[in-house]
Amino acid sequence: MNYNFDEVIDRTQSSAVKIEEMKKIWGRTDLIPMWVADMDFATPNFILNAVKQRCEHPILGYTTKPDSYFNSIIHWIKTRHHMEVTKEQLTYVPGIVAGLGIAIHAFTQPGDKIMIMTPVYPPFSWLVTRNGRTLVTCPLVLENGSYRMNFACMEEKLKDVKMLILCNPHNPGGIVWSNEELERVANLCAKNNVLVLSDEIHADLTLSPHQHLPFAIVSDKAKYNSVTFMAPSKTFNMPGVAASHAITFNENIRKVLVDYIESSELGAGHVFAYPAVEAAYTHGNEWLDECLAYVKANIEHTLERLRTAMPKIKPIVPNASFLIWLDCRALGLNQKELNRFFADKAGLALNDGETFGKEGVGFMRMNIACPRSILDKALRQLEDAYHTL
Repeated sequence: MNYNFDEVIDRTQSSAVKIEEMKKIWGRTDLIPMWVADMDFATPNFILNAVKQRCEHPILGYTTKPDSYFNSIIHWIKTRHHMEVTKEQLTYVPGIVAGLGIAIHAFTQPGDKIMIMTPVYPPFSWLVTRNGRTLVTCPLVLENGSYRMNFACMEEKLKDVKMLILCNPHNPGGIVWSNEELERVANLCAKNNVLVLSDEIHADLTLSPHQHLPFAIVSDKAKYNSVTFMAPSKTFNMPGVAASHAITFNENIRKVLVDYIESSELGAGHVFAYPAVEAAYTHGNEWLDECLAYVKANIEHTLERLRTAMPKIKPIVPNASFLIWLDCRALGLNQKELNRFFADKAGLALNDGETFGKEGVGFMRMNIACPRSILDKALRQLEDAYHTL
């Protein structure tokens, strides 16, 4: 490899959420942080150098979006995901969660119903309820160690829903949805006049031999009844840059979104966003390929250790991302006990599965995007705690 993913980096002086928030949640700071979904690998130098180069200019003034910024996104999406996008169809948003919140305000009114498929990334539910909308859940079906969509539930509940927030690929399950599944979602939503917001932040982290399928390319119904959100943040470990983009093919939908963004002055971006994104998408292919190979090896290593030494902890094998959804129900612990087990007995800070919806009770989410030495230490601690239990 040309890049070093084995380097252990001290993040204690960087205001990292996964370090600084540990005390508030667990009451201690000595846990191995495997919860917040950023990686412990160095953000690649070609991105850091782009930011440094911008800092060499003595004025950090108002900044416009250069054509090179748009062109880098367009080329990346075409070559990595086989989707044709134009400059006009791209809209800057200050993060995908922020973009979802913007879309909720732009397209729905207080009290309107918004559907999510649980268990799913916790901000989906928070964005709905904290903005005064009505949350509708359509739980996924766990079957043969993986999740599938519940179309019977969707058909029943979509009739008076205004919006569906789709997680594609799925977090926390790491599921890469099939063309058939996405097409059925598109058909049902078009039939019921339900706008689809497709969060595709983990698209670039799809693991071989799987291939990410953008929702908007499965059919015309999907293309013209959706807003797709993508970003380099998870891909290149740069979420602190807060630079994402929305893709809309329907001109009417795009106008509503852009009008809301412009009326609220939310689309200006910041001085480092554009050079960082451009550098990532221009120079990032080799780094990403090596990162995915390392992540995949970490996943396989973790699955093997769980299978041989901790068989009652059953992982959902991810098709995408660096997150592993752990089914811990066979341990016989309630959720509070399960959280205490991982923190107090194993010394690990993982995400509480219940925060992903009630369907996440008995589960925990584990981030394995770290140097192998750290992962091995975590697995040793977990194995010791497991056998003590």
